[in-house]
Amino acid sequence: MKSKVYNDELRGKTVEELSHDLVSAKKELFNLRFQNATNQLDNTARIKTVRKNIARIRTVLTLKEKGLS
Repeated sequence: MKSKVYNDELRGKTVEELSHDLVSAKKELFNLRFQNATNQLDNTARIKTVRKNIARIRTVLTLKEKGLS
């Protein structure tokens, strides 16, 4: 259910807000990967969650740019 709420939040944002969220999510993913490589990351499942969130943001961005949503 959390992903449904997150998707609804994303659909309510503008393209600029989504672009900003995408950049910050990519930065977070980079930092998580770096922490994982140096064995400093405790919750490795967070990487998977952030990757899925990036995909969700990209999907909503594409829909908005095509005017489908």
